[in-house]
Amino acid sequence: MISPSHLQNPRGVALIAVLWLIAILGIACLATLRVISFDMELATAKVHGSRARQVAEMGIAIGSNPAVKRSDPMLQSFNEEFGEGYNVRIISEGGRFNINRILLQNDKPLLRDIFIGWGLDLDAAQEITDALGDWIDPDDNEALNGAEIGYYEKEGRINQPFNRPFYDLGEVSLVRGMNLVEAVRPDWRDWFTIWSSSGLDINEAPAELIAAAAEVSVDRAQIIPETVRGADGLRDTLDDVPFQSVEQALTLIGVDSQRTDILSRFAARDETTRIESIGSAEGSKRKITVIVRNRTGKPALLERTEEIIP
Repeated sequence: MISPSHLQNPRGVALIAVLWLIAILGIACLATLRVISFDMELATAKVHGSRARQVAEMGIAIGSNPAVKRSDPMLQSFNEEFGEGYNVRIISEGGRFNINRILLQNDKPLLRDIFIGWGLDLDAAQEITDALGDWIDPDDNEALNGAEIGYYEKEGRINQPFNRPFYDLGEVSLVRGMNLVEAVRPDWRDWFTIWSSSGLDINEAPAELIAAAAEVSVDRAQIIPETVRGADGLRDTLDDVPFQSVEQALTLIGVDSQRTDILSRFAARDETTRIESIGSAEGSKRKITVIVRNRTGKPALLERTEEIIP
């Protein structure tokens, strides 16, 4: 403890002031070092992120080449010396449900069954399905369980619904009740697209989606992709056996050929392709996704997105 006599001594007061000044300078230096360190880390992350994006672009260039098949080893590359590489996937966009097509064809039973299969009850599934229909139809007539302008205005949302087909899957999340879908199925976007040119591609869709559209079990639907892949279990190999018609595939899993409602949900071939490229550089990752139509002929770019991968 500092005695009163020291406080009255000018040299003692000066010493205390100097010690306080040194402490303040030390704290300031420490804070400066931390800021500099943070700025260096941020600059390094930007450099690595930029490089990861460049590497992802390389992957997109390779995946866009019509001569490259989805099983081509060129779609994966990693340089250990530089710590960078890319991983590319080529996927048919026809392997997803075109939500605009489903709604324009008024195939609400399909959407309702999908939502119920994900864990929603019948009432919620019907409400969301009707609300989706109201969102894209051109009028303001509310469906039995739907939602038109009156509902959205009460929610403080003006100029909704848009009364047109969806331009982006992000718009689907704006529809009444889609928060419930998000809660039970966070990956619902993996089931849908707005870009495929027809029904669900019977040769490209996974068994779970085929089962939903064909109203059969997933185990039974699995017969179709297994048949397409052939004996080696790989796509784009010599033993592939793609179906030439929807009827041929659905007959194989026991769907009645008279069920025209089910047959209309499928197509035998879709020319829309999704190319996903993840580039990495020193721990930073960037993902670029492009959707093109007619990749093997005169390709047309439909959509391009970029995102940061944690």
